[in-house]
Amino acid sequence: MTRPTAAAQGGGTFLKTATALQTLTLFFQSVTAGMLLTSSHGYLMHDIGSKVMYAAAMLYVLAAFLAWRPGGGSPRPVVYATGFLLLASAQVALGVAHVPSLHVPLGVVMFALSTLALARALDPRSLPRPAVRP
Repeated sequence: MTRPTAAAQGGGTFLKTATALQTLTLFFQSVTAGMLLTSSHGYLMHDIGSKVMYAAAMLYVLAAFLAWRPGGGSPRPVVYATGFLLLASAQVALGVAHVPSLHVPLGVVMFALSTLALARALDPRSLPRPAVRP
């Protein structure tokens, strides 16, 4: 059995951190969505949070790419992160267009997917592994 390289381990730590940040920003967005109903500050907090959430989704893509390239592991996390960035783009567009009937359920789905990605990233069995070279 081969051990992950130091670069792959460092990329894995960055990926875990980026995934946790993304999950936390999505949780914050759910809280501020509720604040929209009860507080005059809710809109401002949700608006600021949306920008932070989108930046966290971009950071997740960067972290997934950096975890993949040095160690030569599976590109699957890059595909997941890119898909998530597309969902985040749709979420922002729906929010700007004021389509809560799609914006809210998509937010719930995004939080669930990010939580699953975080659980997977924190699983010790999912350490980045070098690709098998022929």
